[in-house]
Amino acid sequence: MSAEPRRLYFISHPNVVISRDVPVPRWPLSELGRSRMRQALAQPWLAEVSAVYCSSEQKAIDGADILAAHLSLGVQIAPELGENDRSATGFLPPEEFEAMADAFFAEPLRSVRGWERAADAQARIVKAVSALAAADTSSGAIAIVSHGAVGTLLYCHLSGQPISRRWDQPPNGGGNYYGFELVPMRALSWWLPIDEVAF
Repeated sequence: MSAEPRRLYFISHPNVVISRDVPVPRWPLSELGRSRMRQALAQPWLAEVSAVYCSSEQKAIDGADILAAHLSLGVQIAPELGENDRSATGFLPPEEFEAMADAFFAEPLRSVRGWERAADAQARIVKAVSALAAADTSSGAIAIVSHGAVGTLLYCHLSGQPISRRWDQPPNGGGNYYGFELVPMRALSWWLPIDEVAF
């Protein structure tokens, strides 16, 4: 009898404290973001999780810490799980950022104003997730706390869709998830809010 496919959950960090004076990778979760992560502890699938991974960005670490503490697990940090590199422009006002994000997804083979190309970010996140899944020695599901854009790029790969912002997470401040499997490769849903529990 073949083993059950390994299940993974990709979770985008929720709401953050935005500051022009703090580098984006160091932005922490806001109180609302922390509250929403605590509400995620009621998700029934969380009981399956035996390993928690996150990027090296503070907002992802904050979210992963909440999940891991609840499960009495450690957090394993993997820098390759980071958001697409936007350091060329730094902080952008919301309207300008959204226009840049549109261009990032619309032209995946072009570096928009020095941003990491979407195609490169996709290859990086797919490689990182595949590697950690292959190396992980725990027996349950894997939770990955990371970022919205790379989560969307991973979703496009899993579902066999071309890179497109139409698959981006809902505009609810982040804090969404989907389950997936690598063998066979498939996404089990589109993004769902971490703080809405369906039993």
